[in-house]
Amino acid sequence: MRRWAGGFGAARWTAVLVGTAVLSGCSGSPAQPGPVAVSRSACGDGWTAPPAGPQTLQVRNDAAVTMEIDLVDPATGTVFGELEGVGPGTTRALPVNFANGAYALRCAPEDGTPFVGPTVQVTGGAARPGPAVLPVTNADLLGPLKQYHGYVADGLGTLTGQTAALAQAVRSGNRGAARQAWLTAHLTYERLGAAYNAFGDSDGAINGTTAGLPGGAADPGFTGFHRLENGLWHNEAMPALSPVADHLDQAVQKLRTSFADAQIDQNDLGLRAHEIMENTLQFELTGRTDYGSGSNLATAGANLTGTRAVLDVLRPLLTTRFPGLKDLDAWIARTDRDLRAVAGKPLSALDRKQRQRIDADVSELTERLAPVAAIAEPRRTS
Repeated sequence: MRRWAGGFGAARWTAVLVGTAVLSGCSGSPAQPGPVAVSRSACGDGWTAPPAGPQTLQVRNDAAVTMEIDLVDPATGTVFGELEGVGPGTTRALPVNFANGAYALRCAPEDGTPFVGPTVQVTGGAARPGPAVLPVTNADLLGPLKQYHGYVADGLGTLTGQTAALAQAVRSGNRGAARQAWLTAHLTYERLGAAYNAFGDSDGAINGTTAGLPGGAADPGFTGFHRLENGLWHNEAMPALSPVADHLDQAVQKLRTSFADAQIDQNDLGLRAHEIMENTLQFELTGRTDYGSGSNLATAGANLTGTRAVLDVLRPLLTTRFPGLKDLDAWIARTDRDLRAVAGKPLSALDRKQRQRIDADVSELTERLAPVAAIAEPRRTS
């Protein structure tokens, strides 16, 4: 799995927490008169009970430190909107859609303990909609992270056996057997895509491409699965590929050893569910990572398996927080079915209708996965 520098990590998907009416469609909504001030000692000075309906709060940070500011239900901590990284002296707009109920601002100084300001009561509007986002804490993620670490560790154990078999097949000179062993091992690696950020530089050595390499496929920096793929499918002499396969095997064994003591960042787990399929769109369904095997569709299927692995460990947290989970599961099943229908084919073998359907499936799935990253992001509540 390759990192997309312009991907989701640079964006905030708070608006996607919308599964509820509270954060929906507030573009162009009227602003409250005067800013609502926050500081180290007060979170919501100047805020009186707002009218019901869509509007925009102007929130000013009077503290000398950067603040994170959430609009919450003071009784449950449910988050209806949030502003991150509000600098000192900065005023930021917070679009909201007030239904009946109690609201408060929660302020989290970057170097201090979060605290909740005064409660305001909204009346005269719509009944309170379903839950927005009940915060996920670092403690909530401990179990899923441990479970997911085990999934990746087990996968790396399988992978080391497969890359050793791949190296042996290359040394034997049997190109057909080496190609099959390559595909088996590569798909195993792609199923671990959600943890690729924890792999550090190892991912480049194991699964890098020619992107940014001045020598292209002949560049000494081109190593790993795709370097081997390029040689196996372009009839490069098998003895010349043996060192490439051995280097790949050694890199995978090294990764397995280092990952045993590695920690997956708590901020990354939910993010990966979205990024895996986002990268599938950019790299696999465009054929940019095809170095001769024509296995992009098979890789897309492996990426889907990796996405499911993330969702499986997060499901206990998502079940009570994400109203769209059932529809997301249905879309995953649809995408899986359509990818299986073209299994074994290269992208070039798809007719126009098949290509459009696969592209639509993965595009829509990527959008439906976006809220998972926002919901599963750990938040400071105390």
